[in-house]
Amino acid sequence: MSLLRKIRDTGRVAEPAPRAPEGERLPAARELGGSVQVRCVDAGSCNGCEIEIAAAFNPVYDAERYGARLVASPRHADVALVTGPVTRNMAEPLRRTVAAMPEPRLVVAIGDCAINCGEFAGGYGVEGAVSDVVPVDLAVPGCPPEPGEIVAALRRVTGR
Repeated sequence: MSLLRKIRDTGRVAEPAPRAPEGERLPAARELGGSVQVRCVDAGSCNGCEIEIAAAFNPVYDAERYGARLVASPRHADVALVTGPVTRNMAEPLRRTVAAMPEPRLVVAIGDCAINCGEFAGGYGVEGAVSDVVPVDLAVPGCPPEPGEIVAALRRVTGR
């Protein structure tokens, strides 16, 4: 049997993705239409959360199948994933990045450091948590959070 015939006869073998509960969908998700462009911002983290974000977009967790796509420019982004405590040198660039994003925009704090400064609380170079610098719409706790939790947060944003 040829390879193409085998592919045609076998069909799709992956199970369908589970539906996101409608009650957990963020209110702004309706305006975004089920698909978002995501910009990651490292505000001073140890890079543990960035590794988990990269894993959330790899073929195993595949956040793109739920309508989330990484972009390089904040002008193209609907969602900002912010990691780490905001350092003094990153406070103003973070404000400018969020201001450059078009409306409606969402900010997601990824990890304990972004939520409450974590291990870096009280450090001389730390401005504060992400919510002290820009308004946060959703927080994903963990040090670092697992890729599945990051995908679940993105599903709340996309509603898929």
